[in-house]
Amino acid sequence: MYDRTPILQARSLCSGYGRSQVLFDVDLTAGTTGVLAILGRNGAGKTTLLKTLVGELKPMRGNIEFDQSEARNEPTEVRVRRGLGYVPQEDAVFGSLTVRENLKLGAIRQKNDGNGIDEALALFPKLGQRLNQTAATLSGGERKMLAISRALISKPKLLLLDEPTEGVWIGVIEEIAERLIELGRQLSIVLVEQHLEMALRVAQTAHVLDRGRFVLGGPSAEVRDNPQLLRYLAP
Repeated sequence: MYDRTPILQARSLCSGYGRSQVLFDVDLTAGTTGVLAILGRNGAGKTTLLKTLVGELKPMRGNIEFDQSEARNEPTEVRVRRGLGYVPQEDAVFGSLTVRENLKLGAIRQKNDGNGIDEALALFPKLGQRLNQTAATLSGGERKMLAISRALISKPKLLLLDEPTEGVWIGVIEEIAERLIELGRQLSIVLVEQHLEMALRVAQTAHVLDRGRFVLGGPSAEVRDNPQLLRYLAP
């Protein structure tokens, strides 16, 4: 059902900010389709990992291979053009622009942006009722849907999602979860998520970060049943 051929491989990845190292010898492989969840308490290094994969942070050491090509030294815009999508944890939409205008920004790479926007609206129909509203007037959940939709319009091969359900009402969390399950059959998703049950239900595999190192990993069901899991997720 899922294509395990690697679309992303990170080996011995070390990264951080200035002289402050956050990640230590991280190995990560994501298949061509499916969802891989990254779990961990606040400050474990999850966002640092995504920023390093997308190119916002340059690794201190280690390698990153994306879609069978070395990506370690590529700028973010090159990785994006090659099919890497990224939705950051912070508000990733332009509040002063309408929903339609935000979606059109995601369609810049597409020759037929109408098809891409139509697909995004089919994924999250609520957005179709908000096309002429400014993004600032949307609920938190609707802004998350808009950010994901805008990233998907560019037809990524791999989508990095950082806390897509943060601050979102439980009903919207379920809607986002269902859409991620659908999307995981079509592309590769690396999902950073604090909502443990949702992440393990959506993902086929999961890894747990603790102090910048992977301490648990494997099929989601095995990670869920591991008695050490809560130890690494407790505040």
